[in-house]
Amino acid sequence: MKKILIIADGVTAHRFLQRVISSDVTENRYYIVYYNDKTLPEVKSEKFLYYKFDPTSLTKISALLEHEDFYKCMIIVSNKTDLLASYKNIRENDKNIQIVLTDLWDLEFNDQNTSVIDVHDGISNIFSNYLPDLPLFAQNLGIGTGEIMEFEVPFGSPYVYRHIRNIDQKRWKISAIFREHKLILPSSSTVILPNDSILAVGNPNVLKGVYKSVNREFGQFPIPFGESIYCYIDMKFMSEKEIDTLTNDAMILHAKLNSKKLIFKIVNSKFSKLLDKIKGYANANMLVEFDFYSTSAKEVISSDIDRYYIGLLVTTQSFLKENFELLYQFKLPVFKVGKSGFFSIKKSVFLNSDSKKAEKVSSIIFDISSQLKINITLFDVDLEKNEDNDKIISHFQNLAKLFNEKVNVVKTENNPILDLGKSDDFLQFVVFEKKLLVSKYISFFSTDMQAHFFKFGDNYQLFIPWES
Repeated sequence: MKKILIIADGVTAHRFLQRVISSDVTENRYYIVYYNDKTLPEVKSEKFLYYKFDPTSLTKISALLEHEDFYKCMIIVSNKTDLLASYKNIRENDKNIQIVLTDLWDLEFNDQNTSVIDVHDGISNIFSNYLPDLPLFAQNLGIGTGEIMEFEVPFGSPYVYRHIRNIDQKRWKISAIFREHKLILPSSSTVILPNDSILAVGNPNVLKGVYKSVNREFGQFPIPFGESIYCYIDMKFMSEKEIDTLTNDAMILHAKLNSKKLIFKIVNSKFSKLLDKIKGYANANMLVEFDFYSTSAKEVISSDIDRYYIGLLVTTQSFLKENFELLYQFKLPVFKVGKSGFFSIKKSVFLNSDSKKAEKVSSIIFDISSQLKINITLFDVDLEKNEDNDKIISHFQNLAKLFNEKVNVVKTENNPILDLGKSDDFLQFVVFEKKLLVSKYISFFSTDMQAHFFKFGDNYQLFIPWES
């Protein structure tokens, strides 16, 4: 969450605040310093915090700056003296903060951390767009409903160090990349770097979702799939030992991941000490709910996915085995508990034999491993000496440096399953794709390491949904 300081006064500031409220799709918090009630927008927002005082007072503005760590400051005032004094006060407190200010007086600022918006130039540019045979400026290009968007890729984005070809672009396209003041017309092999600005074209609603995805930082899982963890308990077909392990591991996950709520859904309930124990878990962050009417897991879970904005399903090996195709259809991550106990997990493991899949799911692997505080081991099974595999290794290593995580790369031509089969201290990430639905017999002959997931049935596994 970024904190933005806005010093506001006048009609322009009023219109700006109105626009921010109506169009903002981020998790930013806005701190508004004003001294005229007419500047305030009519519509209120919980993201806005208001402070009524004179920003030309060094003492008052210093108190606010010392208390909060601001990402950026914007000064939009209609009085020259107030603007200069406010700017000076900000710089007295912070020499490096990015400042954006409006200029009605042709002022000059010898400050590389200050961006000046010349209002007169802006108006003249808009007027020039109405002249014939002149190119349009981007702000007025197209239909004007948000089908063209430019946004910066931050350091914490899951898009960094990814190839264009491995980014799903359905109903939108990356048209250009701006990097260090240079225009790049991207090809499928272009890699997105931190601080790149992307020019995207597509459906306005889709672009809003893309913007949220690009700006999503690690440590947010189960977002973007959902916000809650869901634990389906069938007391008729699950043993008490299975249920006890399942509920305990689900609570540990809920405590470690960025989960809003943990839902225990109980079907075919029967009186027991274990049932009383589970009922005792109910609190503000954990919901225990019974279903006495539905006849199938599909009916129960399908109904709850949207109701509770589920982002992760937690289940047992037996339930996964019996309902594998059903869980695949939900298109949600599935965490399958193991037999060794959650705290036996010392590392996460990914068996890579497909570079495209590895790059696409890498951000999720890093996100979850980071939250669980376990290191990543990447087994690169390079049977065909594929050049793309080297790029994937570089991709994982770049992400490790970027987010201060550790990744151990094991590059091998041998079968890593033989070595991993001897240990039970890892969480395996599996790409949950349609071809995993084939029988075990057929999978035995597959060269895709993902297809051999069933050989680790006693281990902890997390299935990441994949759109083929």
